[in-house]
Amino acid sequence: MESFRYSQFCPIARAAEVLGHRWVLPLLRELFIGPQRFSDLRRRMGGAVSTSVLSKRLVALERQGVVARRVLPPPAASVVYELTPRGRALEPALLGLIRWGALMMTSPLSGEHFEPEWLRLAARAFARSETTPELSFELHATGQGPDAIVRGHGGASGTHIDSPDDSVAELCVRGPAVVLLGYLAGEVSPESLTKHPDVVIEGVTQRVAELPVLFDVPSENSGA
Repeated sequence: MESFRYSQFCPIARAAEVLGHRWVLPLLRELFIGPQRFSDLRRRMGGAVSTSVLSKRLVALERQGVVARRVLPPPAASVVYELTPRGRALEPALLGLIRWGALMMTSPLSGEHFEPEWLRLAARAFARSETTPELSFELHATGQGPDAIVRGHGGASGTHIDSPDDSVAELCVRGPAVVLLGYLAGEVSPESLTKHPDVVIEGVTQRVAELPVLFDVPSENSGA
């Protein structure tokens, strides 16, 4: 990464010196989902970033103390990149950027890449903090990459996104990640969701209309 400095004694300037280069924020997005191999990082970014640029970004983020390399034990015996405590400290800002970025989003454009696991970060960013219906749910998101599972529950303390486990959720919705995101955002109606040929709803199906209530997705109309 280029050694650019703003020459300003300011936290925003320092952050911009680390985050302001091309591909850095998408790269950190992937590492917030979990440790990744170099090849996985490139694939998950749609193959649009060159290997040389990706290498430079990773080296610079290591130097900044944001990312670290770890060698997995056999039989994997491969190198993964993961966030350091300094890198993980960016989480509140990253979730805030997701909420802010949602204001600029419309329907996906032709050819735009979307990883199902991005829905996991979106769910965390859009989870309501105030009281929501008591409902446990699982979203099985399908798409261009490996399927992803988003599990959570609503209640008096708001919506919480959990790690998947073996317990049975009251409601399970399986379908394309973009469709599920559109449903949580209110862009896809319950009727359209239930009639979608690639969507399967299991469990307490009559409560599917309550699912979007557990989330607060900013839109240009809401001004959120």
